[in-house]
Amino acid sequence: MLGVVESVWRYPVKSTGGEPVDRVEVEERGLVGDRLWAVRDADGKFGSGKNSRRFRRMPGLLALRSRYTGDGVEVLDPDGSALTGEGLRAWLGRDDVSLVREGAVSHFDELPVSVLSTATLEWFGQALPGVAVDERRFRPNVVVRTPPGTPPFVEDAWLGRELTVGGVRLEVVRSSERCVMVNEEQRGLPRSSDVLRKIADAHDNKLGVLARVLVPGGFAVGDEVALCT
Repeated sequence: MLGVVESVWRYPVKSTGGEPVDRVEVEERGLVGDRLWAVRDADGKFGSGKNSRRFRRMPGLLALRSRYTGDGVEVLDPDGSALTGEGLRAWLGRDDVSLVREGAVSHFDELPVSVLSTATLEWFGQALPGVAVDERRFRPNVVVRTPPGTPPFVEDAWLGRELTVGGVRLEVVRSSERCVMVNEEQRGLPRSSDVLRKIADAHDNKLGVLARVLVPGGFAVGDEVALCT
């Protein structure tokens, strides 16, 4: 046993702030409702924290939150008010964007489930005194509460292994490469370029791990997390 599920996060609209949930169902694609929607511009690129072949950086997305309703999604402004399509365009200062559900092209950057330990989070908070370090900066799906004395970056030992999280079985495939999004301001967390710099200096720009789903099911806060034998 590695620990227990400390928290669960879902991000219904890609690159918006997430929603904490007590329990979640997981399918082969990933957490149900996670990154199922994205903001798309007239060029067909999805709003993100970075520019790439598929994604376009859209400042302002991270200040918003999204909430999965079971049959749809709500986008909320910092005050918690729901935004219409017109309101979203006004917030982003763009008239060429719309909210779209995932189609043939995945909204995930890479793999569908991200996992992070409290050991790594606690080390990070100590390594950057004076900087607000919070799990929300790193956008995990699962935060694992590891026992006292667990070393930081313990996730490296999980690479290539299988984990059970409640009733779900995951294969840990690779480390999570970090980008400038970890520096960005969001509610209660000011912008700080020190965050990405520290990850680069301390651990080759990697923090946490990414996994794929082998056996769907469900898990909840408090469920056991264990390495498969």
